[in-house]
Amino acid sequence: MPSQLDIVIPVYNEGDNIVGVLRGLSQNVKTPARVLICYDHPDDDTLPAVRANPDAHQGIPVEFVRNPSRGAHAAIMAGFAASTAPLVVVYPADDDFNPGIIDKMVEQARQGCDVVCASRFIPGGTMQGCPLLKATLVRGAAFTLHHIARLPAHDPTSGFRLFSRRVIENLQVESDQGFTYSIELLVKAHRLGWRIGEVPALWFERKHGTSRFRVLKWLPAYLRWYGYAFATTFLRRPPESVTRKPQTHGAG
Repeated sequence: MPSQLDIVIPVYNEGDNIVGVLRGLSQNVKTPARVLICYDHPDDDTLPAVRANPDAHQGIPVEFVRNPSRGAHAAIMAGFAASTAPLVVVYPADDDFNPGIIDKMVEQARQGCDVVCASRFIPGGTMQGCPLLKATLVRGAAFTLHHIARLPAHDPTSGFRLFSRRVIENLQVESDQGFTYSIELLVKAHRLGWRIGEVPALWFERKHGTSRFRVLKWLPAYLRWYGYAFATTFLRRPPESVTRKPQTHGAG
C-alpha cells in the first residue's frame, strides 16, 4: 500500500536513541508510513545503528536523506523536499514515548486539519525535566499566543508537528534556523484560516545525546513569528500577506 504518511526524523549522532524510536514507530503506527532519516554527514552514528537493526522497523520502510547543508533546519527541509505522502510529520529522534499519538494526529488531518500539533500543554500532555529558562520561555510564548493572540494551539513552539501536503507545497518557509519553521508554518496556516488541530503529547528531557535546541540563539527568529501571530489578530493582516511558494501544477 502506498505511504500515506512520511515521518521526517532529523538526526545528529542519535545512535543511542534511534533504534528505540524506530521500534516504537513500527509497533504503534498503523497508518501506512515511511520514515525519512535526515542526516548531515555519512559518518553520523545514527546510520549504522539503523542498518544493524532492521528488525526495529519491520513494516515501515526507512530511507536515508542526505542534508545538502548542515543543521536541524536544513535537514528538515531536505526531508520535506524528499517527502511525497499526503501527510508529513516531523518526529524527534530521541522520542520513544509518543509514537502512539501519530495515528491520532493523522485522524485529525483526515478530518480537515492542515496542521496538527503535538501539545504538551493540554489535558493528557506533560513537559518534565526542561531547563528553567527554556521552560519559562516556552510556557510564556504558549500562554500569550493562545490566550492573547488567539492562536488555536496551546503549544506553538514544539517541533513535533504534522502538516498536510497543502502546507508543504504551498507555504514558503522563510526561516533558516533550527526548528523555527514549525511556528512559522503554524502561524501562516492560521492567517490563511486553515484548520489546526492538537493531540496531547509527553515530553521528557533527553537521556542520550545532545539537544540541538538553542534557546537564546534562535530567540530572535521565534520572536519574528510571535509578532506575526499578533499581527494576524490585532492588525488584521489578510491571508494575501502570507508568503507562498511559486504555484506549480497540483498545488492547492
